[in-house]
Amino acid sequence: MRLFEPPMAALQRVLGIGRMPYLFLLPNLAFFGLFVITPLFINLGYSVTGGTDLYLTERPFVGAEQYGFLFECGNYLDPTSCREDRFWRGVYNTMTFVTFQVAFMVLFALVTALVLNQEIRARGFFRAVFFFPVLLSPVVVALIWKWILLRDGLLNAMLLEMGLERILWLANANWAMFWSVFVSVWAHMGFYTLILLAGLQAIPPDLYEAAEMDGTSRWRAFWRITLPLLWPNLLVVLVLALIRAVQIFDEVYVLTGGGPGTATQFLVQYIYNTGFANRVQNFGLASAASVVLGVVLFALTITQLALARRRDGAA
Repeated sequence: MRLFEPPMAALQRVLGIGRMPYLFLLPNLAFFGLFVITPLFINLGYSVTGGTDLYLTERPFVGAEQYGFLFECGNYLDPTSCREDRFWRGVYNTMTFVTFQVAFMVLFALVTALVLNQEIRARGFFRAVFFFPVLLSPVVVALIWKWILLRDGLLNAMLLEMGLERILWLANANWAMFWSVFVSVWAHMGFYTLILLAGLQAIPPDLYEAAEMDGTSRWRAFWRITLPLLWPNLLVVLVLALIRAVQIFDEVYVLTGGGPGTATQFLVQYIYNTGFANRVQNFGLASAASVVLGVVLFALTITQLALARRRDGAA
């Protein structure tokens, strides 16, 4: 007869083997509930209240007034006709950023993955080089590029050495948007390249050998073999890149501060400014805008699941 029973065996005897997984999940569920679910409901509460008080119990209930304020527009295509024009400028800036950033991100990540999947010299070194920026903090990335792009930065110093004129990269609206997209792509492309590279390496080489024996060109093999089999990875990259781009804040905030003017002020920065940075902090309006952003991100996630399920069903 055993005089001492191990603690886990005693727990399993008391709870039963079917309940043991929930015991191990409990710490994570408690953490998730405390720091994700609870703030979510608190944020929803702020979005339907008004006033300037911090404590939710001291704020008057206003219903959907904050949402009505955000969406009160004469013409949704013209931010100046909207009552809260800064919100809609943030929306349009975010849409512009997402369109170009996601397109270039997916394109460059795909091309890079295709190149790094070939038998090239120092392939391991180049894979590490492309992934290295992902390991850096977004703030560090932005500070490095800001040092390069300042009026007296490294890039202008090189232009002056070549006898060219100095360019105010971050003081021009078009250039500021360009560099915001470029820096974001540079910083995160390695992560998506890694996902696509894993997908490429999972494709059986026999398919390419059979295609080569049939006289299929490399371009046709890419369209008929590589792209269809890589589609699940491309879908993941596309949706993750969309979600990341919609949430852009830290890199651009450090790089341009949202300027010049509001040229690179995106939706998350509008929420931050409205709720925290402005002299008059409007927690209700910031919460309503964050709920709108959350709905957009939720819709993107549902779209990813629906497309993946449809693709699996078709396969």
